[in-house]
Amino acid sequence: QVQLVESGGGLVQAGGSLRLSCAASGGTFSSYSLGWYRQAPGKEREFVAAVSWSGGSTHYSDSVKGRFTISRDNTENILYLEMNDVTPEDTAVYYCAAGQVHVMAVVKGFVDFDTWGQGTQVTVSS
Repeated sequence: QVQLVESGGGLVQAGGSLRLSCAASGGTFSSYSLGWYRQAPGKEREFVAAVSWSGGSTHYSDSVKGRFTISRDNTENILYLEMNDVTPEDTAVYYCAAGQVHVMAVVKGFVDFDTWGQGTQVTVSS
């Protein structure tokens, strides 16, 4: 079972950029589809982005498409989320997630990731 630890969160001004990282250990990293989710205060957790085992297929929510980029390094066992042109609406706790499932099954809502990190706080000031 893979374990996930996020880092890179913090305070950023609107219009700025931030890169989140998620380090994985204890599993065969390249066999996992991976994703980023976020949860703002008083709101439900929402999907942000997902990437396939190889990194060749990526998917984004409409709210971040064109601004955020998900990527993975299967040699270093790290998942990234590059966040550009952030807005106060991007303020949330960001979680990385993993599962030995096809990424499209997650994107279409058929299955969920079963392994989650502890989260990292991102705060965007206006």
